[in-house]
Amino acid sequence: MACASARHQRPAERAGAELEWMQAAEPIIRLEGLEKRYDLGGEAEVRALRGVNLVVNPGSYVAIMGASGSGKSTLLNLIGCLDRPTSGHYFLGGTDVSRMPDDELSEARGARIGFIFQSYNLIAQLTVIENIQVPLLYQGKDLVAYRDRCVKLASLVGLSERLHHRPSQLSGGQQQRVAIARSLVNDPLLILADEPTGNLDSRTGQEVLELIDTLNAQGKTIVLVTHDERIATRAHRVLHMRDGLVEREVVNRPEPGRIHGVFA
Repeated sequence: MACASARHQRPAERAGAELEWMQAAEPIIRLEGLEKRYDLGGEAEVRALRGVNLVVNPGSYVAIMGASGSGKSTLLNLIGCLDRPTSGHYFLGGTDVSRMPDDELSEARGARIGFIFQSYNLIAQLTVIENIQVPLLYQGKDLVAYRDRCVKLASLVGLSERLHHRPSQLSGGQQQRVAIARSLVNDPLLILADEPTGNLDSRTGQEVLELIDTLNAQGKTIVLVTHDERIATRAHRVLHMRDGLVEREVVNRPEPGRIHGVFA
């Protein structure tokens, strides 16, 4: 009913209603005292994360930066449900995934998170359309029923004329576009981008970043890891990690559901 009435509101009223909804919505990510320790045997232990607290609201664009050993890769793995924390809690879309068994964690990862990797991670033997369909296979979805969606996603990233090409027939930028379309096919809560332009030239990298900007403008929640300050400035805010903690946060522009630095 709220959506129906919103269609009849003036633009300013509609914007206010959308902001109110975002502020009331469950955070996409909520980390509470997240720690990750690695036992190296004997009494040796590495504390990769030392109690990270973080909230990411729907529609936010967050960049993570940090030197090697800062904990950013460990944090990305935990947010991506590729690993579990030693202690603390991780709520993904309101669900605590911190202690999920492997099969449930895999299901949550496949259904709720889209990944964009630096090295694309496409399957060489598959065509563009088939690579986009891969997450559907893991979720046991009917490929025929989702074919139109996959074709539309290929068109969204500018590859409607390349549906039956294989990765070896595509440029690096085109391969990354396939990866972006693949990340969207399950309509995830969250897109994780790990150095998405790391293997691209500056012009092609700019095109990929503009596509990610567009997805965020359309409401997708983005968490991006980068070592490039210029790329990080595109995000709503930047988290700088050091020694397993968020050392500081830089706010570039207001983000949905956050007012004067405080989450609603």
